[in-house]
Amino acid sequence: MFGLRTHWINWRNALLSNPQFQRFAADFPLTRAIAHDRTDALFDLVAGFVYSQVLHACIQLNLLKILESGPQEASALAAAADVPTSAMERLLRAAAALDLVESVGGRFALGTQGAALLGNAGLADMIRHHGRLYADMTDPVALLRRGRGEQLSNYWPYATSAQPSDVADAAVSDYSALMGATQPAVAADVLDAYSMRRHRVVMDVGGGEGAFLAAVGKRWPHLDLRLFDLPAVVERAKQNVPRATVFGGNFLADTLPPGADLITLVRILHDHDDEGVARILSAARVALAPGGKLLIAEPMSAAPRADRVAEAYFGLYLLAMGRGQARTPKLLSQWLRKAGFKRTRLLRMRTPFLLRILVADT
Repeated sequence: MFGLRTHWINWRNALLSNPQFQRFAADFPLTRAIAHDRTDALFDLVAGFVYSQVLHACIQLNLLKILESGPQEASALAAAADVPTSAMERLLRAAAALDLVESVGGRFALGTQGAALLGNAGLADMIRHHGRLYADMTDPVALLRRGRGEQLSNYWPYATSAQPSDVADAAVSDYSALMGATQPAVAADVLDAYSMRRHRVVMDVGGGEGAFLAAVGKRWPHLDLRLFDLPAVVERAKQNVPRATVFGGNFLADTLPPGADLITLVRILHDHDDEGVARILSAARVALAPGGKLLIAEPMSAAPRADRVAEAYFGLYLLAMGRGQARTPKLLSQWLRKAGFKRTRLLRMRTPFLLRILVADT
């Protein structure tokens, strides 16, 4: 089977790379549409970085937010952004080609993709901080050889710190605020997929400023809420979720407080190496009350199926950050069993390419 597949791939690639076949496919009525789609997809790969920079410029200049109130002339947008009108017109035409804005009678209005972006809480903050990722990706070969970025790793100091629990408050404020801003949308997806009605005590491990736990408490007010994270982070959680019991510590080294019948790990494991994941899962298993459950919510790999978000975006993002990777539910289930968990199940999600949920029973 392996030999036949290799033979097929070699034959296919020789055909697709043949200039004569490419011209034939582009002209022949039955293959013309496919050939044109392939050409468009190939050029999107070439131009992808430029597209992302157009989006980045729109966010940095606050154009989408301004257009939320209605169409504007390019000259007015240029004055607000302090850029030449000709440059603003060029940016708006580029943004219109990406459906971020659209032209309406000589003015520009919010486009379909722009409106969708504004409806996704925290996404604009995520895009703003991508400047660090783009800087690390300027020389991707150097990034691969180095094994970590020079910009993004400084944004997530716990990822490269030998003693994460000693990281100062000033060093975690930026990433902690970003996680808090992007957490509401994640929390909504998680809480729609998993009911916490039957639980009594929920502890969010790596809960940051408490955005996820606040959403949990609002949806399920009967719950006893607990949060565990680095000492420099949890001080903010005390203000955001005043009814929660907050614990400061390092989940890679410290024992987790016992007694919760549900522990949540929301966008935590994919930030850590294999050894760190094993430690976190073992600590969660020890801390859970009898009959308790562990909920893991994060981007997961769909391997062996190709997955652009998990393998391309998160693969390089986490490399630049300095640690971690998106893993398959199957691999996580194997580690959960090694940690002492029994049955695991993968929940149906609204956007599985961005977030998947794995629930494990003690």
